[in-house]
Parts: sequence; structure tokens; C-alpha cells
Amino acid sequence: MLQNLFITFMAFSFADFNPMAFVDNLYYMGMGMAGIIIVMGVLIAITTLLNKIFSKSNKKDKEDK
Repeated sequence: MLQNLFITFMAFSFADFNPMAFVDNLYYMGMGMAGIIIVMGVLIAITTLLNKIFSKSNKKDKEDK
């Protein structure tokens, strides 16, 4: 029974398998990954910039005390 269920599942899962569909979608996957990397880079740059701006004012406040 379990073996028949497994064979049926495998038949349905690989019935529409088209290797060229994966190759055709590599462009879109690459563009998505590039978008994620760009957004992460922007967030890191903003965080670094804000850290540099506000850490100088904190050092001056600590030196005055």
C-alpha cells in the first residue's frame, strides 16, 4: 500500500518535469538574487552612514561629561 502511494506520488511529481523550463527561468532567478543583493547593500550603506553620523555626536557628549 505504502509502496503504491509512493510510486503514484513520484509519477505525478515528475510527469511535467521539463529541464529547459529550469534553464529558461535562470534569468529570473538571477535577477531576483541581484535585487536582494542590491537591497541588502543599500540597507548596509544606510546603516553605516547613520552610525557614522550619530556616533560622532555621542563621542562629543561623552567627552564633555
